[in-house]
Amino acid sequence: MPADGGYCGSVVSAVRVAIVGAGWAACAAAVQATRSGCEVTLFEASRTAGGRARRVDVTLNGQPLALDNGQHILIGAYSETLKLTAELGVDTSTSLLRMPLTLQFPDGDGLRFPNWPSPLDALWAILSARGWHWRDKLAMLKASLQWQRSQFQCPPQQSVAQLCSSLSERVMATLIEPLCVSALNTPAERASGQVFLRVMQDALFSAHGASNLLLPRVDLGALLPDAALAWLQGQGGEVRLGTRVQAIGRTANGWTLRGDAESELGEFEHVILACPPGEAARLVQACALPCGAWLDEARGLQHEAIATIYMTVAATSPPLRLSQPMLALRASSEQPAQFVFDRAQLGGPSGLLAFVVSASSGDSASLGRQVMAQAAQQLGRHDLLHLQTIVEKRATFACSPGLKRPGMRIAAGLLACGDYIEGPYPATLEGAVRSGLEAARQLTLSQ
Repeated sequence: MPADGGYCGSVVSAVRVAIVGAGWAACAAAVQATRSGCEVTLFEASRTAGGRARRVDVTLNGQPLALDNGQHILIGAYSETLKLTAELGVDTSTSLLRMPLTLQFPDGDGLRFPNWPSPLDALWAILSARGWHWRDKLAMLKASLQWQRSQFQCPPQQSVAQLCSSLSERVMATLIEPLCVSALNTPAERASGQVFLRVMQDALFSAHGASNLLLPRVDLGALLPDAALAWLQGQGGEVRLGTRVQAIGRTANGWTLRGDAESELGEFEHVILACPPGEAARLVQACALPCGAWLDEARGLQHEAIATIYMTVAATSPPLRLSQPMLALRASSEQPAQFVFDRAQLGGPSGLLAFVVSASSGDSASLGRQVMAQAAQQLGRHDLLHLQTIVEKRATFACSPGLKRPGMRIAAGLLACGDYIEGPYPATLEGAVRSGLEAARQLTLSQ
């Protein structure tokens, strides 16, 4: 603890902070609060940290294999995430594959950014886009200039489809829609144009390397949660996995937490709810606090699912290697996957593919059959074997135009953080990390 006690503690005793959840926002909040001199206890109902970006253990050919509950993409603009992982001792040069932004399809159509300063890299990618007519390229350049002249602002009720109405179907299908669904996990016709513009500004029109793809070479647990919780325990913090917080209640000096069978989990001056919005709303409502507006906004969020379909080739099949570690796919209602990842190029076993269906609908079995047919048609592989389908039904909030998201401050000493909290970013790992860091910094303001 700092000699002056810091803003979160005193020279007599550290302020006790409970963090409910162990996702990326929770990990960021726990690290930041501990650095500020707080005594942190983290509670997580699951026995695996990471929230909606976590490790999943499976068996492939009789051997244990660590996969992820969903195939995530990071980009160079994720400055706070990259800074935090580096500070926790994670070697991002080996745990992440950095490459210029590439949105190419199996047939070679699409865009490939050069490793140039911004915005020259975007300009060249547009001008050299394969499969685009010169009218497509000119329209995209005009739209980009217009976004810059408007300082990346648009009417709050405008959708991405409306924002990009001057662009051709080809540009929409091969650039805008893949970018939109990967960043906002919401189809362009019902996705927020303003949030999309913020993503475009930070990723494509800011610092050199901001648009780079950062593809995990390790499982998501090893990328941040494992390191964060190990660091937290090394600093004297307490991590209680497999412990669900059933209720929180007001006390004279702060808050009390209760677990199963009304067991007491402790008393704390501050509580940060870093759990999903539905769970946070459940805990807040039970407190009988005057937080009706916050509850309405948290419960009013609509959610989008993400499905990840893992497939592999039989041992007797020819070797499988995609032309890129990540390829875009032409998606439709019958062929729903938007991207495929060659996990062998990302440190995984040979022949393992991960297909991603953002804003997915339908059951696991149907998605598996559809994606297998899609792989046969677009990748030319008829020998794939289905390994596992993981569907996160509430993976992200639906990032719709004019959406009112709940704020961070709920009551004195009670804050919420997560990628759904009010802010300029969609439901991304960077949004979660930034929210967690800010919640810890705001502790003193909630007293």
